[in-house]
Amino acid sequence: MSTYLYGANVHANGIRQHYLRFGGERAATGQPLVLIPGITSPAITWAFVAERLGENFDTYVLDVRGRGLSSTGPELAYDTDTCAADATAFIAALGLENVILAGHSMGARFAIRAASRGVPTLDKLVLIDPPVSGPGRREYPSKLPWYVDSIRDCIKGCDLETMRQYCPTWSDDQLALRAEWLHTCFEPAIVQAFEEFHTVDIHQDLSAITVPTLLICAGRGGVIQPPDQQEIRQRLPAIRITTAQDAGHMIPWDDFEGFFAAFEDFLGRRL
Repeated sequence: MSTYLYGANVHANGIRQHYLRFGGERAATGQPLVLIPGITSPAITWAFVAERLGENFDTYVLDVRGRGLSSTGPELAYDTDTCAADATAFIAALGLENVILAGHSMGARFAIRAASRGVPTLDKLVLIDPPVSGPGRREYPSKLPWYVDSIRDCIKGCDLETMRQYCPTWSDDQLALRAEWLHTCFEPAIVQAFEEFHTVDIHQDLSAITVPTLLICAGRGGVIQPPDQQEIRQRLPAIRITTAQDAGHMIPWDDFEGFFAAFEDFLGRRL
């Protein structure tokens, strides 16, 4: 039985924020979990993950501004501070208490910034393979043309074989969903996010985090390496670090069960 409930919009931080809610029977009593996807991942592309999370939690997957069905366009700001504030405002607008905030890649960087600046009702933080690039640090492994070219192909309209050139290991269903939704990613928003992977040093925020935090690394992603883990632990000694050994950066796409196993018992139960 599906745990999907509905999609909806809320006005928060001055924009329309679209989200998908999962939880089934858990929605009324489950602990809220808010998930911020990565740089070119509209909320619907995480639905297959949220279905499982919804078995245990009242789960909300966000369309980050400039993506999916949330507000977009040249008049908006897309910097790290603003997008982090969106998440905090979303939680407040829905009156969510005792929240688990999770983010993947770019979304994890926004979650770090939000947590460091204070989310009054935050209970736990989950960081899924966040980029650790920044000023004076090594570059993020992916390159900007990979994102921009694929978005432009989808704006024109593309088939599975075109999308497979960008994501050769993905299933047909995964490729079809990406081909359908990638055109909603506003190119200037994606460019700014990618540039801020290199100009914003998110490490400085870690020492201000006061809630239990889990870092999930991709064993084959190349994003977070052992020296990065050591630095992160130095800045946030209480952090728990786990690894999905058989997955690349898009962890649940590569190893669905390994992704949930990497949570261990951090959320109070095995997923």
